[in-house]
Amino acid sequence: MIILTGDDLTLEDVRQVIFENERVDASAESWKRVEKSRKKVDSIVQSGQIIYGINTGFGKLSDVKIKDRDVKELQQNLIFSHACGVGEPFTETISKTICLLRANALLKGYSGVRPLIIERLFQFINLGIVPVIPRQGSLGASGDLAPLSHLALTIIGEGEVFYKGKRMATSEAYYMEGIEPIQLEAKEGLALINGTQVMTAIGAIAYIEAEKLAYQSEIIAAMTIEALEGIIEAFDENIHRVRGYVEQIEVAKRMRRYLSGSRLITRQGEKRVQDAYSIRCIPQVHGASWQTLNYVKEKLEIEMNAATDNPLIFTEANKIISGGNFHGQPIAFAMDFLKIAMSELANISERRTERLVNPQLNDFPSFLSPNPGLQSGLMILQYSAASLVSENKTLAHPASVDSIPSSANQEDHVSMGTTAARHAYEIIQNVRTCLAIECICALQAVEYRGIDNMATVTKNFYHRARKIVPPIERDRIFSKDMKRMTEWLKQLPLFFLNEVG
Repeated sequence: MIILTGDDLTLEDVRQVIFENERVDASAESWKRVEKSRKKVDSIVQSGQIIYGINTGFGKLSDVKIKDRDVKELQQNLIFSHACGVGEPFTETISKTICLLRANALLKGYSGVRPLIIERLFQFINLGIVPVIPRQGSLGASGDLAPLSHLALTIIGEGEVFYKGKRMATSEAYYMEGIEPIQLEAKEGLALINGTQVMTAIGAIAYIEAEKLAYQSEIIAAMTIEALEGIIEAFDENIHRVRGYVEQIEVAKRMRRYLSGSRLITRQGEKRVQDAYSIRCIPQVHGASWQTLNYVKEKLEIEMNAATDNPLIFTEANKIISGGNFHGQPIAFAMDFLKIAMSELANISERRTERLVNPQLNDFPSFLSPNPGLQSGLMILQYSAASLVSENKTLAHPASVDSIPSSANQEDHVSMGTTAARHAYEIIQNVRTCLAIECICALQAVEYRGIDNMATVTKNFYHRARKIVPPIERDRIFSKDMKRMTEWLKQLPLFFLNEVG
């Protein structure tokens, strides 16, 4: 059970809830904060005080006073009118994460919702009711308005959900679970949709997958080094210590561990004086990507525990203040950085793949083919990797440098953070395929050197990977191998490398 407080949710907590189906609940202290915040909203409605989002219109319509009798209708109208998401829905993994992050933000006690709203989000998470949320349509400021409105629709019994493996009307899932729709009251509609939880949820899942890929890239690269009889001195501790980047030092240390005991690696001058950059500079390049991953993790964990609603209710100070915490610029930058960092892992992987299959760069049969000429071998796997690397360069163009005004120019600068996050997630899927391709090529190449000569760690990894993609004895439909290897890498637990080591 993961207990949410609104203040200390971690990416590891997210991983356990989303991928291990841990149940969630809230701390007693957070429920007290929520109740105090709600009482403040009720008192405002009763007093007739004019507060944005409680008894006014929204955006450019904030100067329009709403009559007391229409306050509830205002919230429903907000959800209906703002549910303008387009495109295919997010995966169930991402939509479930959105529910988790939205619940955690509301638990901070600055949004003024009833506990009932948060309890419904908990029901969604714990029962496996996942809102269908279109993935396009957010500007990433004023929050993720359009996609979060589709989440809010399901709370009031509208829209669609994924439930028990099917996509269905929310009302149908409610009937099956004996759940009643909730009628939103003052402030609750706005509190549900004003925030950065969509871009942050995508970013959280992207990071979890990216972290695993970064580790996998190193052991796959180690196997490539053995296949190419790489020079071990490039990973010597002294080289990396004098530059001083912690992440670079750590990558080099892991590479030495993975290659420990290998009889395939060589020494300076033994076969060549220096290796190509894609081999020699693994600690420098991968280490720089790790620097970015660490930055991204820090920003995500701040944002996951942030109050991003507007207005915010400060019960202790007796203040209700309109601001701009919904602006997604910090996450937009983080996601753009993540795009670049992960693209580079694919870039350097594809170059290593080229060195494995190009007969002008190695002493293997051309394209690792069992019968070069009659059989093309792994020639076109490198084409696919090159195509994905090129596509990543387009996706890596920063979304955060763009902005376009909305709401009659009242909302005149936006982050495009959700676009950045979506593209980061796409890039990560491409990176995984590029690494799967390098892995398939390295598995085949290292067989020419002798499996018995491999390091203990890489040999263990080799044998496990060979259960997924068997040795290539003749041309076959390699897209099937690529798919199997990609899915295997995705499913491998993060602690897998500790096992093979």
